[in-house]
Order: sequence, then structure tokens, then C-alpha cells
Amino acid sequence: MSKEKQFVTEITPQQEDFSRWYIDVIKKADLMDYSPVRGCIVFKPDGFEIWEHMQEELNRRFKETGHRNAYFPMFIPESFFQKEKEHVEGFNPELPWVTEAGGEKLEERLAIRPTSETMIGHMYSKWIQSYRDLPVLINQWANVVRWEKRTLPFLRTSEFLWQEGHTAHETEEEARQETMQMLEIYREFVENYLAIPVIMGAKTPSERFAGAVDTYSIEAMMKDGRAVQAGTSHYLGTKFAVAFDIKYLSRENNLEYVHTTSWGVSTRLIGSMIMVHGDDRGLVLPPKVAPTQVIMVPIGPPKTREQVIGRTDELFQELKKAGVRVRVDDRSDVSPGWKFNEYEMRGVPLRLELGPRDMENGVAVLVSRITGEKRIVQQDNLVAEVKGMLEDIHQEMFNRAKQFREDHFKSVDTLDELKASMEEQRGFYLAGWCGSAACESQVKEETGATSRNIPFEPQEQKTTCLCCGEKAEHTVVFARAY
Repeated sequence: MSKEKQFVTEITPQQEDFSRWYIDVIKKADLMDYSPVRGCIVFKPDGFEIWEHMQEELNRRFKETGHRNAYFPMFIPESFFQKEKEHVEGFNPELPWVTEAGGEKLEERLAIRPTSETMIGHMYSKWIQSYRDLPVLINQWANVVRWEKRTLPFLRTSEFLWQEGHTAHETEEEARQETMQMLEIYREFVENYLAIPVIMGAKTPSERFAGAVDTYSIEAMMKDGRAVQAGTSHYLGTKFAVAFDIKYLSRENNLEYVHTTSWGVSTRLIGSMIMVHGDDRGLVLPPKVAPTQVIMVPIGPPKTREQVIGRTDELFQELKKAGVRVRVDDRSDVSPGWKFNEYEMRGVPLRLELGPRDMENGVAVLVSRITGEKRIVQQDNLVAEVKGMLEDIHQEMFNRAKQFREDHFKSVDTLDELKASMEEQRGFYLAGWCGSAACESQVKEETGATSRNIPFEPQEQKTTCLCCGEKAEHTVVFARAY
């Protein structure tokens, strides 16, 4: 068997075992490695660079809307968690505790940050005195720890990276506007930057963030039909303000509690992106996030090699100067075919081939990772052609992901219909729900599916509950989820 064939067969086909395919791809593409600590991973350079590009884009969006970055301690006193009952109950099973330091037992246990509402609430109570101090618009880039029982690299790990925004406002109206503004920023980022279509909606009470009044999410469908919660935004009301005594002197000279929000996305987006776009040849990376957007492969016999590489380097400089993330692979000890397979597996969106005949004709060959389309383009217009093709690749990726979701999105009226449909094909299911916790719990017990959210714009409005047959208060998306 040829070297090229062996390279591809090391990846398990998606239809055979999707979970195995996922692990094969992230390992083979050199995105991460397992650490000696259970449930924790090491981000290798390509994996971390993907996260860096996400950070850059999100930071730009956050700052354009008036938010600033700060940093808070990762150790949180146990007493802080006792101040908001719902919050501590929601996180207690996942909390790791520090009980000893410097060889001595601590007077109070310290939790390693699972989220920062309590620590930030404590600090805001010191910083906010008057309506003149509001709004407070702060974001934090940090690591958090949640001691998960079942882990999966990028999607669910004991320690992960994220951003968490925490804001404080004079009124409920302002806080709710903030909550929805950030949800929209997440939608726009995930769809326009990662090429992942999402469904926006409100979480049911059982799926709300611990301590929130309302939680909103964007939900994405993976290629195995499962859902991933790709981002959340929470209106916290005055719950944390009351718990941490965050008051301000109002314009009417009265002491009032602030209204707070929190919102976040994490490195779970990396796993989502891989599962939405990847195929049996490996990664398929959206151009805007790919560490390498274009790989240049010079081709030809030894006698023309020096000339071809020389011209390749000139074109490389043109692309780099134009802001394209580009690399050249001019190794002579592996074949062009091997290189093609390697960079396809690594998800590089665009390949540029240049040989002696291309040199003579003043052209280059561009090959799309997602469609395999080959375009012969003029070298004099290379930058524009490359940028245009990268845009086309992004749009094609989004269109394919959206079509996949539409093909795996069904409307059901009863629990029996949901069970039968899920046995036939995993995906998203739109159904009516009366609003009772008992009916929602029954769906989970009998199908393994959870309510993902109550979509803002459902394809249709359901009139009866899929479990009890009573009037539906909400139209809900159900799915099995990561």
C-alpha cells in the first residue's frame, strides 16, 4: 500500500465510529495531546492558534461594544458560594477544593474557579457606589475547572479556556438589552467566522445557568446529529446583587440593587467546529480561523526546482504582505501527493500548486479543501484570486452545514413519534411542551434527548405538548447533546 493511502486510512470513517473519528482527527492533525492529569489536555501550537484567532475576533467585537478586559483570582472562598444557594447547588458536584497550602491546613476551603460570578460580585460591591459608576462592562479571559466525570478533548474537559463577561446596570431593561446584544454577537461570530449555523433561543428552567433569571443560548448541530451549546448569555436579575450587596445610589437618591448579566463561550467551539465541518479525510477548517490558510507546494523535476522555488517564494511574500496566513512546503524527501494528503488532513482551506509549466504560462493552480475544485489563476492577480476563493470556501462550508442541519431537523407531535424518529435518524426535533418539568423529564428519560432551547424563530408553532397532549406553552428544540 502506498504511503499516501496509509496516511488516510489511519482515520476512522465517521459512519463507522464518529467518536473514534473525532479522536483520530484531533490527534493526527496535532491539535492537542493528553496531559498526565485526568480530563486535562495540552493545546499544541495549531490548536492554540485556532483559539488565539477566536480571541482576537471576539475581543474586537467586545471592545466595539464598550467592554474592557480584566482578570480576577482563580481561587474563590467557600463562603462566597454559600451566598447564592442556587449557584452553589448547581456547581457543587464539579468543584475541586484547595484545603492545604504551604504545609498548613487553610482556615477556609478555596474552590478553583468554575465560573466567576461570586468573586466578581464581591468586587463589584466595592467598586459600585453610585449610578455614575454604571454600567460596568467587564470581560475576563481565563481558565476554569469543572471536574467532569466524562471528558472529551475540547468539548468537555476538567480544565478549559473561555471568556466570561460580567456586567452591572441600573435597570432591568438595560441588563436585558446587554444579555441579548451579547447573544447576537455570539451568533454573528459563530456563523460568520466559524461557518456554523446556530439556533438562538431561551433555555427552559431546568437548563438555565445556576442562579440566572433567564438563560439564552445558541445551539449547533454536529455531523453525528448531536447538539452542542455553543454559547450562552444570562440575565441574572438582582440575585447576585442581593447576595453580594451590590447597591448604588440612584438618580433619585435611593439605594438600589444593580441588575447583572454574564455571558461566555469556550474552547468547546474548537471541538464544535471540528465536528461540524470535518470529513473522512480529516479536518476542514474555516479560512478565517485556520492557522494556515494557504499551503504552497512547488512541483517539478530537480532541474527546474530552484527556479520554481524562487518564484514560489516571491508569490509567498505577496500573499503574506496582503495578510494571508501562508506557508511553503518545499521538502524534497516526500512526494507532492503525500503533501496533498497531509494538508488536506490538517484542514488547510486552500492549496497552491506551482510547477514549471505554470511558470511558463504565468499561472498557478488553486485547490479548495472542501470541494476539491481546481482553479487556474493568473499569478499577476493571485492575491485577489486567493482572497476570493477563501471567501467562497467559507460560504460553501456554511451552506453545507446548514443543509445538513435542515436534513436532520424534523417536526414531531408525540413522544412516540420522537422516539421512532430518533431511532431512524439522530438530529434536532421540534415539538410542543406544556411547560411542566415532569413532561420535560419524561422526554429525557425515554429518549436521552434534552430541551436545547425555545427558539426565537421556530419553523412552526406547536399547539400540543408531546408528552401529555395538553396545550403547548412553548415550541422547543429537543436533541441528544454533548
